[in-house]
Amino acid sequence: MRIVSKLLGAATAAVAITALAATPALADPPTGTVPKPRDIVGVGSDTTQSVLDQLSVDYNATHTVGRLFSWDAVNPATGAQHETIQVKSGSANCAIPRPFGSSEGITALENTLKTTGGQPCINYARSSRARSSTDPATISFINLGGDAVTYATQPGTHAPANLTTAQLQGIYNCTLTNWSQVGGTSAPIAAMLPQNGSGTRSFFLGAIGLTAPGPCVSTSATRQGAAGANDQTLEENEGVDPSLNMNKADVIFPFSVGKWIAERFHSASCGTVANCFAHPSQCHPTATQNMFGCNTSGTMKLNSINSTAPTLGTGANTRINPGFTPTFTRLLFIVVNAPQGTVPANLKSYFGPTGFTCTGPLAKKHLKSYGFLVLPNGTSAGDCGFAQ
Repeated sequence: MRIVSKLLGAATAAVAITALAATPALADPPTGTVPKPRDIVGVGSDTTQSVLDQLSVDYNATHTVGRLFSWDAVNPATGAQHETIQVKSGSANCAIPRPFGSSEGITALENTLKTTGGQPCINYARSSRARSSTDPATISFINLGGDAVTYATQPGTHAPANLTTAQLQGIYNCTLTNWSQVGGTSAPIAAMLPQNGSGTRSFFLGAIGLTAPGPCVSTSATRQGAAGANDQTLEENEGVDPSLNMNKADVIFPFSVGKWIAERFHSASCGTVANCFAHPSQCHPTATQNMFGCNTSGTMKLNSINSTAPTLGTGANTRINPGFTPTFTRLLFIVVNAPQGTVPANLKSYFGPTGFTCTGPLAKKHLKSYGFLVLPNGTSAGDCGFAQ
């Protein structure tokens, strides 16, 4: 998603929260405001950017020093990818290309330079993928919440409402290319994936036993018939992209279950599919809706894997099914520059087992309202604040 929070200090937080109930919710700091060197700043995953924006507002409402900030995966107003952003004040070192997704956020964190007083330009990366074999032992993945990923299709799809792991593997390695081969209606399969740096992409491919997709899989976000749009790639968890709405009956696309729940049942509408793609941040949340993240899921619907449904409940009570196929459930992470398995002393009060994101009542409330599973805090492998 391209929508996250206006991250303001305590002096304006109460006004901002009231105002945002009736205005678009944008993630990046307001024009003219750049986080200070001692603020805690993050970049990376689309999946968790809206909830981190909310957690930032929650935290900053009671803290004026060491505030919490989070930059969008793409420009929240224009959707531009990889533009230069000044993540913190104090040094030209902190002017970097905006990281687009989990892996780019982690890379930016690893390579971060210093700003005034020796403070890092980036303090954490949002990640919807787990540690990989290529990640160094100099970074640590801290549990934040729980999620699941399934495949999404459009109304009127030729796809069946359930696929097995093996069938999904065949679709994405391109040995299965027609929906009739997996129990659907005869029609070519249009297999789609989000951008290369997407944590949802890498998690989904790993869950179906692939390290890379086959040649039939597309990541194109090009507008049909539009000139000059070939430089865009699909953003994860965004069902309004034109590429997912051109040949709707044949499309298949992985989707975060938590993100879909948040958008479909707790977020404000940004209008038509076309308007949402062009202006993804133009929605007006009510006092009972999430402050951050317009509903850009479009008309995409979630499907079952191995005969297990990804969600339970209906309407506002919809939640991730804890009995969903285990291979497709995942943890969400805060990644930091620290020896593997540790939480830096200066970040424990934010992300550690007894920190704000794991024990704060508002943090727990908002993790749930943004669609994710709330983890018990502690030092066991599945706990919030556990570092690996």
